[in-house]
Amino acid sequence: MSNRLKIFCTNIGEYVDIEGGETLIEIFKRLKGRIPLEPICARVNNKTEDLAYPVFAPKKVEYLSRQSSSGRRVYVRSLCMMLYKAVTDLYPGTRLRIEHSIAGGYYCRLHDGKEVTVETIEAIKAHMRGLVERDIPFERKERLTSDVIRIFERQGLDDKVRLLRTIHELYTVYYRLDGVCDSYYGNLAPSTGMLGVFDLVPYKEGFLLLGSDPEDALKPVTPREQENLYKAFTDYLAFNRVIGVSNVGELNEMVESRRTAMLINVAEALHDKKIARISDEITRRYHEGGARVVLIAGPSSSGKTTFTKRLAIQLMTNLLQPRMISLDDYFIDREHTPRDEDGEYDYESLYALDLKLFNEHLNTLIGGGEVSLPTYSFERGARVDKGKRLSLGDNSILLIEGIHGLNPELTAAVAPEMKYTIYVSALTTLSIDDHNWVPTTDNRLLRRIIRDYKYRGTSAAETIKRWPSVRRGEEKWIFPFQERADSMFNSSLIFELGVMKELGEEILKGVPRDIPEYAEAYRLRAFLGYFAPIGDRNIPPTSLLREFLGGSSFHY
Repeated sequence: MSNRLKIFCTNIGEYVDIEGGETLIEIFKRLKGRIPLEPICARVNNKTEDLAYPVFAPKKVEYLSRQSSSGRRVYVRSLCMMLYKAVTDLYPGTRLRIEHSIAGGYYCRLHDGKEVTVETIEAIKAHMRGLVERDIPFERKERLTSDVIRIFERQGLDDKVRLLRTIHELYTVYYRLDGVCDSYYGNLAPSTGMLGVFDLVPYKEGFLLLGSDPEDALKPVTPREQENLYKAFTDYLAFNRVIGVSNVGELNEMVESRRTAMLINVAEALHDKKIARISDEITRRYHEGGARVVLIAGPSSSGKTTFTKRLAIQLMTNLLQPRMISLDDYFIDREHTPRDEDGEYDYESLYALDLKLFNEHLNTLIGGGEVSLPTYSFERGARVDKGKRLSLGDNSILLIEGIHGLNPELTAAVAPEMKYTIYVSALTTLSIDDHNWVPTTDNRLLRRIIRDYKYRGTSAAETIKRWPSVRRGEEKWIFPFQERADSMFNSSLIFELGVMKELGEEILKGVPRDIPEYAEAYRLRAFLGYFAPIGDRNIPPTSLLREFLGGSSFHY
């Protein structure tokens, strides 16, 4: 009986005859001359798979390079395992922790007595180069979880053992590289030979792992200084250690022992404390003759709106009177609005705002005058006069929330001492385990999926589809200015992914399998599978998380 079947290859737009059981990499080798890319993974029926995936039934297949979003994730994960292999070979018994993304790379530290020196970093880098030259395969394995636990116990990977014991899966996927085993949140590359572009550079108490540059795949990323961001991460990592929850396994253990109420209370109290400190600093500057305008910026779903409302309350306790202006009301007429690369109106552009009028109004208000506030009608695509007037009285202070708050061009005509800037973002400090961090972007995307579904009538598929455009806007208009902020506020809550788990999974299940967005929905569902569910009963109505979940005492 013939074992022949057909797959549809998206890259060439036609059906291909294959032998049942052929792997994706074997199929590609026959099509290599027709597909102008070197694949690192593939999308099979809109689900990302590694190239060792065997095909036993008709499928739709799209080969992906490392420049694709899925490919970049595969590349970095594979670099992480190669790094772990190098550390294990060179310094047996040393614990490698890959903590979070920063400065264009991934911050790594060595524990259990191994000092990080320039010589140490160069030795690890040279060993990784040797692994690339040997072109060793990443072997995908799937075994009973109890067997995988024993493998990880022998290697001293206690964090992974704790995680596996709390997610209660019967089988677990892991990878083996030249005798060393590890697990990752997603697929890996076929072999080390594909990982020739990387770098390790000293950074703070550890070093940065740098992958290939998205703009030039032939060279590694050039690191950039992010001192404020590093401090924000460091502060919260210290908090995590104090409460004994640094990874998902420890969080799940706390859920199983019914200790989440205290965790929620402490995490929310930390937010209160941070906001109060920022309020006190603003108040101090105000009474010194400055800080009449407070600008709050941050990427999508960072919790800027709730933060601004909570900051207003703290400022009132300091006897200041917050007043708010909406940047949206300063949009120029639609016909003059810049367009993005797709030809759509780009309301995220700084130049979609009437900067001249905005600055005139700010200076008039700071000087004690009165202004007629515009109102922008999105239906008409133009500003309308609704008779709104505003002036600042004694002890009044302006709060302005918007993505451009840190861009000096937004308030170019306002004296620097009159401004206080705040950057808000969900800088997730929780790790899945020592070698898998929780991406800040995933945290924000899940917040947005839930909020858009509940309050804006937008499906998860639509939110996922729009997300790359949102991210491009953030890269252009927000992230370049984040280090300019006077204060940085981390809006993440260590328990929030457990709280979002069940609702997030339910919404993501609604993404149809026959559309490209299914791949991302499936990935996010797999990610949420690591977390034990946490109820929201103990989350206060003033929590930043209520902006997305509902039940807030604030009006939006």
